[in-house]
Amino acid sequence: MSSHAHLTENDPTFSARKRSTGEIIRRVSTYLSPYKGLAFATVACAVLSLLCAFAFPRLTQYIIDDVIGNGDTSQLTPAILLLIGAFFLRDFFNSVRIQVNNHFEQNVVFDMRREVYARLQRLPVRYYDKRASGDLMTRVIEDVNAVERLLIDGTEQGTVAIVSIFGVLAILFATNPVLAGVAMIPIPLLALGAMWYTLTAHKRYRKQRQASSAMNALLMDNLQGIREIKAYGREQHEDGRFTDRAEAMRQSTLTIMRAWAFYNPSMNFIAAIGTGLVLWIGGGQVMAEQMSVGELVAFLFYLALFYEPISKLHGLNQMLQSARAGGERVFDILDSTEERKTAETNQPLPAPVRGEVEYRNVQFTYADDKPALINIDLTAKPGQMTALVGPTGAGKSTLVNLLPAFYETNGGDITIDGQSISNTSLQSLRQNISVVSQEPFLFNGTVRENIAYGNLDASDEEILEAAKAANCHDFIGELTDGFDTKVGERGVRLSVGEKQRISIARALLKDSPILILDEATASVDTATERLIQQALERLMSGRTSFVIAHRLSTIRNADQILVLKNGSIIERGNHDELIEQQGLYSRLARIQNTTFIEEGFEKLEPAG
Repeated sequence: MSSHAHLTENDPTFSARKRSTGEIIRRVSTYLSPYKGLAFATVACAVLSLLCAFAFPRLTQYIIDDVIGNGDTSQLTPAILLLIGAFFLRDFFNSVRIQVNNHFEQNVVFDMRREVYARLQRLPVRYYDKRASGDLMTRVIEDVNAVERLLIDGTEQGTVAIVSIFGVLAILFATNPVLAGVAMIPIPLLALGAMWYTLTAHKRYRKQRQASSAMNALLMDNLQGIREIKAYGREQHEDGRFTDRAEAMRQSTLTIMRAWAFYNPSMNFIAAIGTGLVLWIGGGQVMAEQMSVGELVAFLFYLALFYEPISKLHGLNQMLQSARAGGERVFDILDSTEERKTAETNQPLPAPVRGEVEYRNVQFTYADDKPALINIDLTAKPGQMTALVGPTGAGKSTLVNLLPAFYETNGGDITIDGQSISNTSLQSLRQNISVVSQEPFLFNGTVRENIAYGNLDASDEEILEAAKAANCHDFIGELTDGFDTKVGERGVRLSVGEKQRISIARALLKDSPILILDEATASVDTATERLIQQALERLMSGRTSFVIAHRLSTIRNADQILVLKNGSIIERGNHDELIEQQGLYSRLARIQNTTFIEEGFEKLEPAG
């Protein structure tokens, strides 16, 4: 994935299409459907716990008016036991709710993360060219959590709050309509406060999510490039860059907290005014003997049960805004178009695949820039080696990246054994193509796991044979745990030559009829280069090979050599034919001391 040194939180890398709150709620609610039982059990336990809490004010009134007021000592103990029993059931149902809710929550998080990750795996390479790894990690981890909170806590707390509000409201008006009317006085202010927070919160939360992504992207970039940072002594420079990102995160979070610090206490204060008004009017009614002390106390307890869920609704409002900001970024991934999803592209290559490759008038442009490939025509017969040479930026990597459909052509067609790759299933296409890159990637696992990645069903004997053919068996035997040695992140515990030979073993194990090879012998010593070259010769034997050549020694044995410049093939033929043409390749070959082809092109550019 690409990492960009100067991305900011306002960079489009971190943006996502704005979506309405209703759309977010509608879409996230679909994740609840497989777990209707758990959802019902969670809400049911919460409601039962709430009903037990409803008993507390009424029992308190009974104890104050009928037991204590009448001096009935015989009823005091049973009444207190009944009150304790109501508390026990309240907390028992709450305990069950928490356990059920945790299972519910983790199941939904698992489903969402799995779906987001699966979609990431199936998005085209072009998608990753525009996004940073840290940003995508933030979406999979933090943003999914934000959306999940709305799903689980929001569903439960919202349902319970609504039941509590309407249930208590009915009790309040049935108990004392006058005091109930007084209790409603703060409601318009509470509604206005909630409206203000809702209309202004989304911008704050979106900014925080973007700042979090920017910080995580820089962190991942720096961890992966730690050796370069140390080599150039840029620790202080990176300290400053991270400080800027962390400061943006701090400020965006403080903005949210400042708004919440004003909003939440204000809403609590407004509710407290309602409680004070009820106590004022209710106290007058008690003194006028229009109601008992127990009734007033019970009314105040019910009033607390009325204002508490309103406060929770405020909290749900905050949760909703956070989930909306996170949901936009999660659905940006889920709504991105997968690679070749249409049914007509599901045809496999006809077996056995011979490996005849043909490019017919192929055009390609990465964006709105100048074309990367122009009118590319070439034919590679089964088992032939095709070398691609040219200066940096000529289009060599682009040409080979189109074959396994890492990118789709803008025009023309590519066929394998006469079948267009645009009508071929990606699984079949890529199963028949092996890629050995100039900078081989090793996963943070064992040597055995990295080799077996070429064929997950391979036996130990097959892995051993592939290692021997790739000339890596000897150095693997010298490792601490042999094939079970951990190679570290990106194979950091191995040398460049060792990583390259393991990647060749992986390609040998895959045993595909077509091979794409970006030679990687530039950064190794002569002895290692010889070992890699031997392994490559075994790998290319009998396979249709496309080799991006960096050394003249590789080119001489190629069946055909394509010289590329500015996205076009300007010369083609084998080594001897190109020498006779007296063109660019011929002049390049005459530079006896030119080891690397790109060097030669740079020297020849003024003459050309």
